[in-house]
Amino acid sequence: MTHVPVIFGRARGLAGVLIALLPCTACAAAEEAKPKTVPAKDLTKTLQHDGIERTYHVHLPPGFAKDKPSPLVIALHGGGGRGKRFDVSATAGTLSAAADRKGVVLVFPDGVNRHWCDGRREILKDGKPHDDVGFISALIDAMQADYGVDPQRVYATGISNGGFMSIRLAMDLSHEIAAVAPVTAQISKALAGKTPKRPIAIMIVNGTGDPLVPYAGGHIRLFWFGRSRGEILSTDATVERFRRHNGCGATPKTARLPDRDPKDDARAEVARYTGGKDGTEVVLVKVVGGGHTWPGGNQYIGRKLVGTVCMDFNASEMILEFFLRHSRKRPSTR
Repeated sequence: MTHVPVIFGRARGLAGVLIALLPCTACAAAEEAKPKTVPAKDLTKTLQHDGIERTYHVHLPPGFAKDKPSPLVIALHGGGGRGKRFDVSATAGTLSAAADRKGVVLVFPDGVNRHWCDGRREILKDGKPHDDVGFISALIDAMQADYGVDPQRVYATGISNGGFMSIRLAMDLSHEIAAVAPVTAQISKALAGKTPKRPIAIMIVNGTGDPLVPYAGGHIRLFWFGRSRGEILSTDATVERFRRHNGCGATPKTARLPDRDPKDDARAEVARYTGGKDGTEVVLVKVVGGGHTWPGGNQYIGRKLVGTVCMDFNASEMILEFFLRHSRKRPSTR
């Protein structure tokens, strides 16, 4: 009889230890059962178009799943650039960072001879134009087939030659692309007679201090010398062309962005023309004093050659927010 309480006490102590261990074991099992987020992924792929093997670089955001259609942004490098370097050299990685936060798929295609056939014959290295519009259309098809991107939420942006190419895509592929956002670019005289088939939203990000692509229009010249690389309309004329085409109101909603970095010698103003057909709008981000650069991005060459980078806002973030406000209202007729 005297030993029973001792046995009972030991049993109760052992039970207590087991009970204390159970929650930890359950937590570990639950932790293992949690689905792990798929990390961001980068791939390089090719496709044949018009007898040429074309290369493009895909960036999939964390958590990407083909069965959940993601928005697609086509990002076009500048003249002399490469798709693989565009995010780092121009945007300082801000574009992929913003895409990761917003669940956007990026594709960085390569132009033939490091250039895009944006309509200006003066920039063609061999004098022969390539079917870049057809290539981008085929690329959109490939991205839908391989990654299940949302065909109603396809967008294009780019800087310089890539920006001019995004304007050409607005003219020629408005039935496939919901919105474009050219940076340091406007309508060239070569495209002045063109009109998009459908309304298309556009955000233009241009610097008044751009020494290569004149904000007020005229001839593009490399570093103030040499032959013309094409004549362009002014930024204001470009805005007006798209405003009229989309049927937006004539009076914009305007705002001046905070001058967060006075040392960059630039500031930004935003004019938003709303009320367009199919929910389209035209937005001008006027970077007063800004150069031939991506705001919030990289000073890839000295200020004396390309002007300053405005650091008051993140152009990548602003562009993606703009894109995600828009989608094509009607199914593709391709």
